[in-house]
Amino acid sequence: MNRWSSLVALACLLPPAAVAQDSNQVARPGAMVSLSLAEALRQARANSPTYRQTLNDAGPAKWGVRNAYGSLLPSFTVSSDLGYTGSGQSNFGGGFTLPTSSFLTSGYSLGFEWQLSGRILTAPAQQKALQRATDEDISSAGVALTSEISTQYLNVLQADAQVDVARQQVKRNEDFLALARARHRVGQATLLDVRQAEVTKATSDVALLRAVQTENEAKLDLLRRMGVEPPVAVDRIELSDSFPVTAPAFQLDTLLALAERHNPTLRALKAREHAAGLDVRAAKTDYLPSLSLRAGWSGFTQQFTNDNLILGQARADAQAQAADCQYNNSVKSALSLGGEVPDCFAAAKLNSSGTDLLQPVAQDLLHQNSAFPFRYTGQPFNANLVVSLPIFTGFSRSLRLSQARAQQEDADEAVRASRLSVRSDVQARYLALQTAYQAIAVQAASREAARDQLRLAQDRYRLGAGSALELSDAQNTVQRAEGDYITAVYDYHKAITALEAAVGRSLR
Repeated sequence: MNRWSSLVALACLLPPAAVAQDSNQVARPGAMVSLSLAEALRQARANSPTYRQTLNDAGPAKWGVRNAYGSLLPSFTVSSDLGYTGSGQSNFGGGFTLPTSSFLTSGYSLGFEWQLSGRILTAPAQQKALQRATDEDISSAGVALTSEISTQYLNVLQADAQVDVARQQVKRNEDFLALARARHRVGQATLLDVRQAEVTKATSDVALLRAVQTENEAKLDLLRRMGVEPPVAVDRIELSDSFPVTAPAFQLDTLLALAERHNPTLRALKAREHAAGLDVRAAKTDYLPSLSLRAGWSGFTQQFTNDNLILGQARADAQAQAADCQYNNSVKSALSLGGEVPDCFAAAKLNSSGTDLLQPVAQDLLHQNSAFPFRYTGQPFNANLVVSLPIFTGFSRSLRLSQARAQQEDADEAVRASRLSVRSDVQARYLALQTAYQAIAVQAASREAARDQLRLAQDRYRLGAGSALELSDAQNTVQRAEGDYITAVYDYHKAITALEAAVGRSLR
């Protein structure tokens, strides 16, 4: 799949005015391409390699169910064969040998077989349970993908907000440098203040460059997780969604109940637990009899390749028969027994001189020999019904039943462990969400205090009561406070995303 196809999808999000100007262009040079969270999730579901690998499990699971139902029906087989045997000599013992002709063979068989046992009867339900488990695994992968893309989308927004903070710091340092130079010109500040302002300005410029680099890397990471290549230069991609901060109104009991019903990992383990129970039932049926029915039709052909050898052997047999007949006639004549004297050559199907077979007889032999490959000689229909009940199998049935019960108990414990893990994870995410929301208020107050401190430091420096170092420290403090506030805001949104992943469904 061409990953550049994402370009078309992203281009659909261009502002209407830009699209109206040129509907044939995907993205004009310099034009910004916006990306919403919904579009990012759609692209990820279509292109994420990890998620698509999980989707591939759906096909075998579906055919597993079909195969289980198909095992309840009889199986039909049709076969055909062709063969060749070379010429040689047949040894009859006592030094008596006869030459043999090479011959061709062919055959066919048509049959059906139907088997019925306890395992075959329980297989459909077991495979359907495994299919449900596979579907839940796919749902779990979808939830994980949604959480991954949403978190990285928030990381990009956070990095973008940090870029704005860095730009604000650059603007403050530009004003600081201009003020320091102005005061130096009128003799109210030293050259040291100017150099301090220049160093501070250069530091903020570097911080801005690094913030932009961090933002671009976050965008590239988002596109990588989506499974697409950047359709345009990464600095021309902007995210269109915003996330307001609202007080969390979730109830822990409700969240735990939702996780019990919707968490796909827990649901997949429950489906496998059900399949393990069915496997125990199937193992118990090994103690019951099984039924097998077979029936079919078949046929064959055989054709000698040496016609002269066939005719020669038939002529020799006929001449031997004629000789016996002539001997009997001579005995009857010598003993004067009377009676009808048969025509020995005619009886042996030889010509009047007894040197060769009659022409119709020779043609009939050749016709009968020319059976290869489709003049089959059919065999009678055959059928066989078998009822089997193993008496002693070396404790193999007991072993299979014990293994099935152990797997069922393991599945039960896996479900219990997963339920405990899910409940613990939901509670931890819920507490983390409460903490993240409270941290926003604390960081907001800290940001306002830092801004007041900066205003006081600026006023003191203008009046000559403060130093350049004091003002620089105040600017750095407000930058850290603004950055910490942004971190707190996006930690809150990421906490909601993590809580949704633990519950297994969207909460907004």
